[in-house]
Amino acid sequence: MLLMLLVGATGCSGDGAGESVSPPVFPDAPQDTQLYDTSILDDESRWTVNNAHDPAIIKTDQGYYVYSTDVRVAGEAKPGVMVRKSDDLINWSWVGQALPGIPKEALDWTGAVNLWAPDVIQVGDTYRMYYSASTFGSTRSAIGLQTSSSPEGPWKDVGLVVKTSENEKDKLNAIDANPVLDAEGNSWMVYGSFFDGIYIAPLDPETGKFKEEGHGTRIAARDRATEEGAVEGPYIVYNPEFKKYYLFVSYDSLFEDYNVRVARADSITGPYTDVNGMNMLDTEHLPQYEVGTKILGGYRFTEGEGWVAPGHNSVLKDGDDYYIVHHARGETDKNWPYLHVRKMLWTKDGWPVVSPERYAGEYAQDIPKSMIAGEWEGLAVDPSVDGQVQAVPYTLQANGKLKSENGSGKWTFDGKQTLTLEWKESPWGGDSTEELKLLPSWDWERSQPALVVTGLNDHGIAVWGKQISAAEK
Repeated sequence: MLLMLLVGATGCSGDGAGESVSPPVFPDAPQDTQLYDTSILDDESRWTVNNAHDPAIIKTDQGYYVYSTDVRVAGEAKPGVMVRKSDDLINWSWVGQALPGIPKEALDWTGAVNLWAPDVIQVGDTYRMYYSASTFGSTRSAIGLQTSSSPEGPWKDVGLVVKTSENEKDKLNAIDANPVLDAEGNSWMVYGSFFDGIYIAPLDPETGKFKEEGHGTRIAARDRATEEGAVEGPYIVYNPEFKKYYLFVSYDSLFEDYNVRVARADSITGPYTDVNGMNMLDTEHLPQYEVGTKILGGYRFTEGEGWVAPGHNSVLKDGDDYYIVHHARGETDKNWPYLHVRKMLWTKDGWPVVSPERYAGEYAQDIPKSMIAGEWEGLAVDPSVDGQVQAVPYTLQANGKLKSENGSGKWTFDGKQTLTLEWKESPWGGDSTEELKLLPSWDWERSQPALVVTGLNDHGIAVWGKQISAAEK
């Protein structure tokens, strides 16, 4: 269900005159999740988006499914891969554990106590589930494969795809698998975590296992001599509009400053470069946080719960729409990981940008110019900032001027969906020009519909914002 917000009778083109634009349709209020609800701890059927970590999504003819790492707040996780289902990407129900435990070959090799970072791909009539087995801080790891004729199982063990040991010179870590098809339909798997970076290897389309001996090609790494050395959770998606492959990875500490980066390439094997041309294999550049375009990190708006350490994402391409699926931890108690789904939009130059609000059914629409002026708050997803970024207020005046406590500028609108802010000393520092996409969304923090914006500035930094109140007419 969606809600028509009746504000402003007509819209305008960029110069203040032109065709009328209908008021946009906002999402209805979604059913929110009570955070930190201890009454559900022992009732898996009520977990919905709770206890979701490293979520991987797939769309099937039976609905959307998310497979995730075995975790549990205030207790030992049951090993076997968590499975959730949704018909709308908003409301999620518990399906169960995919497997009865850890497959024997993976258990014997790794000594794992739970399964990590699964991902599922459909090949013909068969679903292939890749799972990771390891222990924290170890490279004695394995990626295994299970198959089924249904996204809900039962699953059949097909053995290990790749394994690594703590004695290997290169310190590659065989976890975090993402099976992916290239533009020609060839099968690949991107994988790896922290130690020696991210690799990609071709798969045999018949078996789902490595097509060649070895570990494949390294496509991303970080300097482990610094405290900034973590890179993991790779996921690749191809955008046919821009004819580019996009590599998403997560940086830094799982509980503190986890964040999502993106880079792109013309070939699935790279080289992958960010919006500023930095290569994801560049371990010499310092500071290392400048490598990779940061599109998602910890944040807090003025009202409501803030979120920390969002990351380990997957991406859903559903028709012409894209969604980023990830976990995030509530700021009050970081032990609770929750499933987040967000709308992902694209800049005119072909870079993905993420909505500042969780998905509630919104879709891109032309916006009347008369709705834009008002009080806003926003933030920059600054790669140099660890942890949460606090949103700050600013004002879009009806006369096209832009003001914050310490800066000013002007704003323009293309008459459709793109808002441009030109700052002289922006609220997040320095002069900048921000090209932002408008989206009529649900404000989860304030429980009401709101316009939001997401985009990049001319320094390649992601910028978020949302309208707090519209200007008086």
